[in-house]
Formats: sequence, structure tokens, C-alpha cells
Amino acid sequence: MATAAAKPMTKTQLVATLAEEMGSDKKTAAAALDAITAIVTREVAGGGAVTLPGIGKVACRARPERQVRNPQTQEMMTKAADKQVKVTIAKALKDSVNS
Repeated sequence: MATAAAKPMTKTQLVATLAEEMGSDKKTAAAALDAITAIVTREVAGGGAVTLPGIGKVACRARPERQVRNPQTQEMMTKAADKQVKVTIAKALKDSVNS
């Protein structure tokens, strides 16, 4: 089990672990990971959402125009409306971490 201070798994490590878990080679695992990344990116960039079962939901959320403060000058300024990517963690994953 990884500790809180452990470094995040790199893409190379993830591909190797995915290949082992799938009983496949690293090339196939890398292609699968790249395909999932492309699908999530395309859907979220288009304003949609993707649910990764057991992991969570990745969605695009619109933020309205709002007032923000410049931390250096303390001046209030208007920030234009933009979009934000939001990840909601699945209950099953939360429960497995806290058990």
C-alpha cells in the first residue's frame, strides 16, 4: 500500500502495471491508456462528462464572470467567464481509501 508521501505513479509505471493486469504487452496497454485519455479529453473539452466506473466522474463546468482580487495590489478586477474541469471521486474509491 502506498503512503501519503509516496510519489505519484508515472505513465511508464502505469503502463507496465496495466499491461501486467491485462495480461498483455506494454504496447497494447499504452494504446489503451492513450485511447481513454483521448476520449475523456474530447468529451470534457466539448462540455460533456465521462464517468470512469469505480474511479469517478470528470466533467466540464462553466464559471460565470466574477470579481477577483489581485493579491499584489489588492485591486478588485473582473475575471471573464471560463470553464473548469471538475473531478468527482466515486464513493467506492473513497470508501476503499478510508477503510
